[in-house]
Amino acid sequence: MRFTVAAAAVAVTSIAAASAFGAIKKGSRSSGRGSSSKHQHFSVPKELLDSTTCDCKDELVLAVKLALEAGKNMTKHYDSKGTADENMGDLEINTKMNDADFATAIDVENENYISTEILKKFPAHAIIGEETTGTGTIPPLTNDPTWIIDPIDGTTNFASGLPLSCVSIGFCRDGKPYMGVVFAPMTNELYIGVQGHGAYRNGIRLLGCTGEKASKTLSHSVVNFEFGYARDEEDVEKMALAVKRLLQHGVRTTRTLGSGVLDLCYVACGRMDVVYTGIAAEGWKPWDYCAGLVIAVESGCTMSHLSPSEMDNAGYDFNLYSKNMICGVNSKVVDECRACVLGL
Repeated sequence: MRFTVAAAAVAVTSIAAASAFGAIKKGSRSSGRGSSSKHQHFSVPKELLDSTTCDCKDELVLAVKLALEAGKNMTKHYDSKGTADENMGDLEINTKMNDADFATAIDVENENYISTEILKKFPAHAIIGEETTGTGTIPPLTNDPTWIIDPIDGTTNFASGLPLSCVSIGFCRDGKPYMGVVFAPMTNELYIGVQGHGAYRNGIRLLGCTGEKASKTLSHSVVNFEFGYARDEEDVEKMALAVKRLLQHGVRTTRTLGSGVLDLCYVACGRMDVVYTGIAAEGWKPWDYCAGLVIAVESGCTMSHLSPSEMDNAGYDFNLYSKNMICGVNSKVVDECRACVLGL
């Protein structure tokens, strides 16, 4: 009953959203990058479907389907950006807390579509979505089966036409992340993770904490962070000081990609070595963590809190409502990076 109001809101908008979503799929996206044929090779790995202990198969199959469809819904804007076909008015950009924090019509379409389809299949499940929540209080996570959705993570990248954005669908059981599905349409990558069953990119299992991932140190790391929406002088100085400490310590390089979910996926597959957030007011939300956490942990990464007072809550005990996080390819680089950016 906690989500009756949210569910009702989704239901009220679902007819219009589904109509718009369906019209888009039948329209100009029938060819090119948005073509469904481009995504036909994506499927749930056979190992998961054949497993006798993976008991979220129905949820996983649905999440993959919805992530792919929502990803296709993003391609018209991507393909038209910077061309004579571009119409930024179609995005209907609406700001939230400030001009740097906004949502587009595609964010809302995606979330309404995903939520509606989930409730059709699993009417008793709870849903926590970024756009449904808006600037209000985030609903609590209980032991009920709960989906946590980010319809477009990296909205600024998406609106700007930069390719690093994704659809993120997480699923929690007993109050903890259990399954994660992430689809990045412009890089054509589908990430899947299930607790105790590993993580996959485009159907191929990701490596665990072995080899180079296991031996990585901070001085040889690609370190990622996001500045988020923090703009006041004190917060900016804190974040800049953390970067200064990294550079003075010595790292291979630093990156800011604009998508927290993809940050976690890229650490999971070793493209980057560590990501942190929470130095100031740039901390993330449950939908930034949930799906990516499963993918990262199942690939052998260490995910914990940046704050030393919370650092014991690691892995699946991580607090999704926390404003600080650090995730790395091994525990040593996490400890090194935490000490460095905090000046410990």
